[in-house]
Amino acid sequence: MPLALLALAIGAFGIGTTEFVIMGLLPEVAADFQVSIPTAGFLVTGYALGVVLGAPLMTLLGTRVTRKRMLMLLMGLFIVGNLVSALAPVFGVMLAGRVIASLAHGAFFGIGSVVAADLVAPQKKAGAIAMMFTGLTVANVVGVPLGTYIGQSAGWRITFLVVAFLGVIGLLGVARLVPEQPRPEGVRIRHELAALRNIQVLLAMAMTVLGFGGVFAAITYITPMMTGTAGYAPSSVTWLLVLFGLGMVGGNLIGGRFADRRLMPMLYVSLGALALVLGLFTVTAHNKAAAAVTIALIGALGFATVPPLQKRVLDQAAGAPTLASAVNIGAFNLGNALAAWLGGLVIAAGLGYTAPNWVGAALAASALVLAVVSGLLERRTSVGQGRIVAENSPEPVAVTARH
Repeated sequence: MPLALLALAIGAFGIGTTEFVIMGLLPEVAADFQVSIPTAGFLVTGYALGVVLGAPLMTLLGTRVTRKRMLMLLMGLFIVGNLVSALAPVFGVMLAGRVIASLAHGAFFGIGSVVAADLVAPQKKAGAIAMMFTGLTVANVVGVPLGTYIGQSAGWRITFLVVAFLGVIGLLGVARLVPEQPRPEGVRIRHELAALRNIQVLLAMAMTVLGFGGVFAAITYITPMMTGTAGYAPSSVTWLLVLFGLGMVGGNLIGGRFADRRLMPMLYVSLGALALVLGLFTVTAHNKAAAAVTIALIGALGFATVPPLQKRVLDQAAGAPTLASAVNIGAFNLGNALAAWLGGLVIAAGLGYTAPNWVGAALAASALVLAVVSGLLERRTSVGQGRIVAENSPEPVAVTARH
């Protein structure tokens, strides 16, 4: 794998850390700005919405520059956003800093996926994408717990200064290691937008929303589920989330490896297994050991879908993949927000803290149905094209032997 993928992974590590570390620092931020915890929660919601809106916006703005230059500009925006958050005098400025940083998120992963895929041979594209996303998964194992510890011991502002420094390292890495690729000729905004009308691209994005949404339906409410149902102490939730992160790392690498061999079967297996495990979580959540194993499996199976889904979008949007790739990153965050909302609804309805697991299982199963539909449509299209080619082929000319 090219060394340039390391630079992309470092940028992904910083972005993943800043996205999730705020969840562990909400009490400290709320106390500092003298706002309620629900109000401080807008720092999470605002970031997610910024990713959804910023992914297509920043990608379209970057169609006139090379991908390497755009990646550098996005890392610069990320650095500025985290510095604004670290130095914010009031809560509104802190929220603005979060939104600024989030605008770089979707476009960085979207454009970075295209760059990563272009750096390797065709049969290694999903593995290269997975290598970049490893930075995001490792952030959940190392960056988020470490950032939370720093924020709780030295102050949350120090955490965001450290994250901004990670952004500087990522920026320097992109500048030094990522090769300068010429801007694709003939690609216009209308071409990028046209790719979003491809039914296979839309199906892949819907699978992203539903499949990864299934993961967050359960994980969003992991703290009350583990403390109230499994019987864990609140202090144990941190290492449970580390288990989840380790599962993400393994699933990401496995998903990238097998997606390069048989992409659609990989999706069928991972989505089907994810739906099954999420359904079982309603039972295993009542036992400490079984719950810990299930959490790791959810992380592994959930992130095993990421490289194949991202590669699926790139393959189906061939010729104008950049916007579609970035929008698919926004789809992950849209799925997170949708699943968290649905999970909250079933808890509010009095169905208990394990009820979101059924929501997650239903979402993952729905994604599996869409994957089967996508595969059938692709097979039917291939058969139809083969028939047209056969019908248009010239008839063989009979040769009569002369005696």
